[in-house]
Amino acid sequence: MLESNYTMPTEFLLVGFTDYLSHRVTLFLVFLIVYILTVVGNMGLIILVHTDSSLQTPMYYFLRNLSFLDISYSTAITPQMLVNFLTSRKSISLYGCALQMFCFGCFADAECLLLAAMAYDHYAAICNPLLYPTLMSRNVCIGSIVLAYVSGSMTSMVHVCLTFRLPFCGSNVVNHFFCDIPPLLALSCADAHINELLLFALCGFIQTSTFVVIFISYFCTLITVLSIRSSSGRSKTFSTCASHLIAITLFYGTLLFTYLRPITSYSPNTDKVVAVFYTVVCPMFNPIIYSFRNKDVKNALKKLLERNWIFK
Repeated sequence: MLESNYTMPTEFLLVGFTDYLSHRVTLFLVFLIVYILTVVGNMGLIILVHTDSSLQTPMYYFLRNLSFLDISYSTAITPQMLVNFLTSRKSISLYGCALQMFCFGCFADAECLLLAAMAYDHYAAICNPLLYPTLMSRNVCIGSIVLAYVSGSMTSMVHVCLTFRLPFCGSNVVNHFFCDIPPLLALSCADAHINELLLFALCGFIQTSTFVVIFISYFCTLITVLSIRSSSGRSKTFSTCASHLIAITLFYGTLLFTYLRPITSYSPNTDKVVAVFYTVVCPMFNPIIYSFRNKDVKNALKKLLERNWIFK
């Protein structure tokens, strides 16, 4: 219950990574480069898929949305983090904190669902090629995207509303580099067990269910690949699946580590390092892993550059 003398803080102070100016400047430059690469890589893929007629397939429709999500939740966190590297007082307003939490939660949950849809798309294309047009019709693709965004928005809104109903009657110092749910729950002076339970239930359901779909889809895909007689075709498919699984394992592993454990086991320094992977590193590498290693994407990029007289 909220106490009668409780006042919601007007801002939160983010601890970040370090107080040493030289270290902060170095981290600023590193994360600025990573953010630029993230935006350029993902925006380039969105433009390429939109403009090239050969990439108008369900797989690239999903990849275009994946790039949008990567830009979105990276932008929800990284610009504020970059500003804080160069200021002595690393603050964020109450509404800014709530908005950052909502945007990150929404886009991260939507990405989990989208990755599951992409894995199913790979399964349908390789294991059921004759039924692929039916299994991955335009309506199915659009429905999958709408479901991802709606589910992400709803679950994120639940977390934000319940988190900011808690009394923060003590410190307003958040031991993290962005407004994440676990460190804010740790600041509350009220019982946050309901919040922890919902965090475990909602995040656990989305993350574990989509991971199971991904695992089963890729397992069935690999079984089918083993029956391919061509060694070159088998090797190419194995390479593609392996790179996708590495990216998925890194993304899901860090998310599950962060959100599917009790708040009492929260370790600020460890969790900040882990959070860097799913907020900064994964969005940068996803275009490379899922797209720019792809022959179709390389050919489309070459055609686009040639059309603009780059090679002439």
